[in-house]
Amino acid sequence: MLRLDKFLANMNVGSRSQVHEIIKRGRVTVNGKVCRSAKQKVQENAEVAVDGLPVSYQQYHYFLLNKPAGVLSATEDARQKTVLDLLKKQDRYQKLAPVGRLDKDTTGLLLLTNDGQLAHELLAPEYHVAKTYYALLAGVADEQTKQAVEAGLTLKDGTALKPGKLRILSQDPDKDRSEIEIVITEGKYHQVKRMFASQGMKVLKLKRLKMGPLALPADLPAGNYRELTAGELAALKQLSL
Repeated sequence: MLRLDKFLANMNVGSRSQVHEIIKRGRVTVNGKVCRSAKQKVQENAEVAVDGLPVSYQQYHYFLLNKPAGVLSATEDARQKTVLDLLKKQDRYQKLAPVGRLDKDTTGLLLLTNDGQLAHELLAPEYHVAKTYYALLAGVADEQTKQAVEAGLTLKDGTALKPGKLRILSQDPDKDRSEIEIVITEGKYHQVKRMFASQGMKVLKLKRLKMGPLALPADLPAGNYRELTAGELAALKQLSL
């Protein structure tokens, strides 16, 4: 059971004060009857309407975003654009937040949700959720680099990392460049960049392609997002079983 004002505010009908005014003016019906009390308790499956338009309650929301460069993986910032600023106003649900962080200049798959339990399980070390990245490197990754990554690197500050998987996509010794795909099961601060720095290479571009069962859709442009499909959500929830 929820108070009517919370029901409507959670569904982005308006701020709490705006919702109170809407209710006071008799614009809200509950199960076909006008309700003027913000304190009225309603079931989550109640037939609630504002100005005759139904408002269905959904507790949790899940969006898959193709994060562009230059945007912070944060819920708010006084000076810089955040990933929540990329959402349409009607999709900015309460407590919506990115699951984990991508650096400001890192692009690709980012999950946004207000399901705190699922977010915790995706990030908790004991679940070992795999994350796949594409990277363009200044430096030539070779078989020795691959062996080092897959044996488990130790960073310059002494941090020991779990073994990852490395696939070398291309090498260009003349330009001192290479492209790789790397899979890791941790999410330490600037981890991929620090991994290759420990091997004398610099990450020029970094893009997350996968997180657990989620894959970045090829047809989702940078800066765009969509809701998870039922199949994607079911696959995510299987991780915690």
